[in-house]
Amino acid sequence: MTKIDQFEDLECWQAARQLTKHVFQLSNTETLKSDFDTKKQFKSAALSTMNNIAEGFARYNKKDFIRFLDYAQSSASEVKSMTYILEDLNLLEKFEINKLREECDKVKSLTLGLLRYLEKKK
Repeated sequence: MTKIDQFEDLECWQAARQLTKHVFQLSNTETLKSDFDTKKQFKSAALSTMNNIAEGFARYNKKDFIRFLDYAQSSASEVKSMTYILEDLNLLEKFEINKLREECDKVKSLTLGLLRYLEKKK
């Protein structure tokens, strides 16, 4: 595995950043703009995914990093879960929903991969 010097080098953080950007962009669409509660939770969950990876990386010990990676992958699942209500209420186009779900799965997979790697190195 390549040496990682900063959280920006982590693939899972890079994927979470893309997911967060996508969520923020979609939150500005006409259909979500006025639904303040949903928009706030949607953005918060995405931001939590990205920020928990960064915060965990900055922690002094591996156990904390693993815990924050677990929070991050859980937040990615929260974003994915929210896509179902967005779909049910026709708040986003189907292709956007599918793209978001793929991005969530990628973030979760990469984050869990790193988490498992760290657990094995204990």
